Amino acid sequence: MMRPRAVALLPIHFAMRQITPVFKREFLGYFRSPVAYVVLVAFLVLSVSLAFSRFGGFFKAGTAGLESYFVFFPWLFLFVVPAVGMRLWAEERRSGNVELLFTLPITTLEAVVGKFLAGWAFLTVAVLLSFPMAITVAYLGDPDWGVMISTYLGTILMAGGYLAVCALMSSLTKNQVIAFVLGLIVCAVLLFLGYSGFTEVLQSVFPVALADAFANFSFITHFDAFTKGIVDPRDLMFFVSLIGFTLFLNVVALER
Repeated sequence: MMRPRAVALLPIHFAMRQITPVFKREFLGYFRSPVAYVVLVAFLVLSVSLAFSRFGGFFKAGTAGLESYFVFFPWLFLFVVPAVGMRLWAEERRSGNVELLFTLPITTLEAVVGKFLAGWAFLTVAVLLSFPMAITVAYLGDPDWGVMISTYLGTILMAGGYLAVCALMSSLTKNQVIAFVLGLIVCAVLLFLGYSGFTEVLQSVFPVALADAFANFSFITHFDAFTKGIVDPRDLMFFVSLIGFTLFLNVVALER
């Protein structure tokens, strides 16, 4: 006789068995195309170039940290993540593979989660490939590893938030270019909400309390705390909730 706990875990185990093949297919699919390597190299070269430029001021900062490196990531993600997420569903719909996918013994939710996790893993690889920067900082000084780890955590969570939004936009169209533009626009709005100039514009249109509430939906607002070494449960909940809600909308869009 099976124990009650084992019975309760059976649905989770079965779902993971269904999600894993989708994840492997999508994740390995990124590296079968030279475009993935171009994206990775371009992302790393551009991020390092910005950090060492006069805008980043890596050496002028005078501190052993990666703040001047990660400060550009919200802007880099604004273009890189839509490029990664635009093909998740738009290409499947254009080629007709989405109908074939759903004839398999897999639910829409499992397909959405599997494809999202594959894209998120690819972006995580791109972020973690920046470890030479951390080694450089450790060589030049005595960095606060707690701050660096929390910054990496916040960056990966932010990448997941960007990707979930872009996956939703990709499920609404068969055209990858349109999916890219839609993802770029929505992510740009969620990015600019955290800047004071944009907030002042909102305050001129809406009540101050409502404008401040809009600002709390910004990527910047919740990412900044991680770059200071603060892992606030509210920031964690924001990214987890954003990912969960947009994936739910993704399922609804595909089923309809």
